[in-house]
Amino acid sequence: MAISKPNSTVISKLDSIVEKGTDTIKKTLKRSLGLAGVVIISLSAMLPGIFVTPTFAADIMGPGIWLAFIVAAAVVLPAAISKAELSSGMPSSGGSYVYLERTYGPMIGTISGLGLWASFLLKSGFALIGFSAYFIAVTTYFDIQMRMMVLSMSALVLITIVNILGVKKVKAIQTPVLFITLAMLAITCVAAFFVDGFDGGRPFRAAFDTDLWTLAETSAFVFVAYAGVTKVAAIGGEVKDPEKNLPAGMLLSLLIATILYSAIAYLMMAAIPGEWWKVDGKVVEDPIYVFAKEVVGTEFGIVAAIISVLAMISMALAGILASSRFLYAMGQDKLLPPALERVHEKYETPHWPIIVTGVAMGLAIFFVPLKDVVKLASGFKIMIFIMINTCVIILRQTSDRHGWDPSYKGIFYPFMQIWGIVAGLFLIYFIGDKAFIGASAAIAAGLVTYFLYGKRHAQISKTPFQSFRESMTGRNK
Repeated sequence: MAISKPNSTVISKLDSIVEKGTDTIKKTLKRSLGLAGVVIISLSAMLPGIFVTPTFAADIMGPGIWLAFIVAAAVVLPAAISKAELSSGMPSSGGSYVYLERTYGPMIGTISGLGLWASFLLKSGFALIGFSAYFIAVTTYFDIQMRMMVLSMSALVLITIVNILGVKKVKAIQTPVLFITLAMLAITCVAAFFVDGFDGGRPFRAAFDTDLWTLAETSAFVFVAYAGVTKVAAIGGEVKDPEKNLPAGMLLSLLIATILYSAIAYLMMAAIPGEWWKVDGKVVEDPIYVFAKEVVGTEFGIVAAIISVLAMISMALAGILASSRFLYAMGQDKLLPPALERVHEKYETPHWPIIVTGVAMGLAIFFVPLKDVVKLASGFKIMIFIMINTCVIILRQTSDRHGWDPSYKGIFYPFMQIWGIVAGLFLIYFIGDKAFIGASAAIAAGLVTYFLYGKRHAQISKTPFQSFRESMTGRNK
């Protein structure tokens, strides 16, 4: 029996299938992170907040700041629960951008994606220069000379390369840094109990003597310390069993960070008397160094300063990892040029988004007054958290039309989401004009990008928000 030769049409179809398969491989990220990796990256993105915020918070509220950290965590909790639900239903890279784009459509998606990318890279850039006070303590002690900008840019080049090499390399670096940091903080906290003049009642009394408005203002300020808790959702496409590991990892990280932040802030204020957070009218910018030096000794303080520098570089490492995934996801959705959705054949990472993010961060370090811009980015981040809570409400209410059925569903719906929305608006009030300036800049950049590029390339379909709006106005009847 003769075997007939395949005709040209069949060969063409086979070639097309192979080509599409190869293209898919080049655009797909490998799932390599387990629960431990999710917690490590999430904590690495958050913990550096304790190295900067305590003294600035104390300048507002005094020694009772531990309560502000707990209140801020209570405001973050609804967004963390909402994001846990969203990540279990949409476990892809891009995090908040993906959730907002799928719920509200490509225009809102473009605004949120670019805004999140900018806010993440600015905060990461700030981390690379924010350790200057700790670095100065080290160089002064050892009597060595090194330019701060050289160190910052060298660290930026290094962490950009590590990100290109893959998420496993990021985890491999962050794991020892995280555990060394936790060990240093634990030793410092234990030593605080044995300091002469330790007064455990001082921070407790100060917290409850503070008026509600001052507590709210301080909570709005320290809120930024928790922003990294949901950052790991941006790499959802690289997490194994994401429906379970993302929700568990984010909520576990928030619990650990809340305990650490409040405990360190409490013991710091109980161990060191007076208004030590101000020297010559200026706020101390290296609180962990001062804390470690006071309760253990100068040599240990220097060790703590070195670890603080490493921890803040680790935060920047996580920042590039997360922020680059926004560009990658937007490239996949055709809201940005297709080069941004390409994955490196060898390292299986979105190399172009990583490079673009690294270059943008370097320009920000050189030319942008990052301390001012980070405040604008923080206001935008709170707005995103508010929007994330609305996403869950909209998707739940339109589940019969859009098939929303995640494996994890947050508790106390919709009261938890309503609390997150109301509390977020309350914090924005205390941030003031800077929050609206940051949001306005993000909206303007997003709209320009969408109408110049995204609208012509994106696939536009009926969104859950449109269905929700129709059901609320009765137009779908």
